[in-house]
Order: sequence, then structure tokens, then C-alpha cells
Amino acid sequence: MRSFKQLISQLRRHYGAPEAPAAKGPFELVLWENACYLLSDERRLEVFEALREQVGLSAAAIDGASDKVLLPLARRGGMRPETRVFRWREIARITLNQYAGDLDSVLKLPYADAKRALKQFPCIGDPGAEKILLLCGLSSGLPIESNGLRVLVRLGWGRLQRNYGAIYRSVQEDLKPDLPSSAKHLSEAHLLLRMHGKALCKDKAPLCHQCPVSADCDYAQTMAASFMRETI
Repeated sequence: MRSFKQLISQLRRHYGAPEAPAAKGPFELVLWENACYLLSDERRLEVFEALREQVGLSAAAIDGASDKVLLPLARRGGMRPETRVFRWREIARITLNQYAGDLDSVLKLPYADAKRALKQFPCIGDPGAEKILLLCGLSSGLPIESNGLRVLVRLGWGRLQRNYGAIYRSVQEDLKPDLPSSAKHLSEAHLLLRMHGKALCKDKAPLCHQCPVSADCDYAQTMAASFMRETI
């Protein structure tokens, strides 16, 4: 199995430098996570930019916007638009009431406190809070979302188990000795792993024959051997 550094270098050569989300700063990134549900990145960007143009990406602007404005935007983000509007308002309310409208202030807190602050917001758990802090330049390890986790498990990090949390922890434990220390490199790794999981290393019907790291992937080798047995 190649090292983690080698893996990320290979993915970078294949995909190029990854693009960070259009959202900048903690408040926008929390909104970004709540922009849509089970839809594509392109739709998430569409809803996010519509919020920027029609409402404004500040707690005060969202708090002051009417449902007549917010609800049509939320409908573009998928099912349960009323719940989405409620979450947008909750994000604005917490930011205004606890952080005087400036969520950037959490970046001055100790890492654990900043993470705890972000977990107050809708749909933000441990991995989400860690990802937001990482994209803001603060790091304490590598946050991994489901696509990246699938890539790493298939390549030999961690162990498949029934419990998602247990899988996540086992991958983190295996990665710990090899992780880069800088937030910039960790952020790049996070984005590239997510990109690879969405583009080629899919949950169903992965495109192993196009994968730049399939030579070191036990999963790809197993799939290839299975295909050969079926064709004989």
C-alpha cells in the first residue's frame, strides 16, 4: 500500500488542484452545509449563490428576510424546504445572539471550543465542525466525509465494521502517523478524497478501470478477479 502522501500526490496529478467551496468563513460554510439536501454540488452552489444575490450572506440579512423570499430559494435545495428556511433562520439567530453577528470570532477560540461552538448549528456534527475549521485554516487531524472514507477503506486504511463511527475511528487511527501537519495540505487531501469518491470510487459501480490508484487497491483487485471468473 502506498503512503498517504503518495496517494494524495497521485490524486492531485489525476484531478489537478481541487477547488474549495465558494463559501468563505465559518458563517458561510455553515450555510453551505445547509443549502440543500441530497443534491449535487452544482445545485448546492446554485442555492448558495442565489442566497448571496437575493438576500445576502450575513446573519442580519437572513434574519431580516421574509419567508416570501427565502422559501422559493429553499425549494431549489430539495425536499422539506420549510425545514431548510427554519435552519437558515436558526443559523442567523445563533450568530446574532451569541456572536454579535460575527461568527468569525470563533476562530480566535481554542480549537476544542471553536468546534463546540460550531456544533450548535443545524446539521453540524464533529466531522462537519472539523471540516469548517480546516477550510478556515485551523486543523486537528483530517476530517473525512463519506466519499473520502470509502476511498481510504478500499485502499486499506481502517477496517470495515457495522458501525460507521467505528469505521471512521479506525481509519483516523491508521492515518494518524502519516498525516501532514499544515491545514493547507490537510484541506487539499480532504477535497481530493471527496472528489475521487464522487467521481470514480463510487459506492455502487465504481469505475476501477479508470482509477489512478487501482494498482494498490485490494478492492479493485478483488473486483477485477471476480469479473475474470465470471467471464471464464
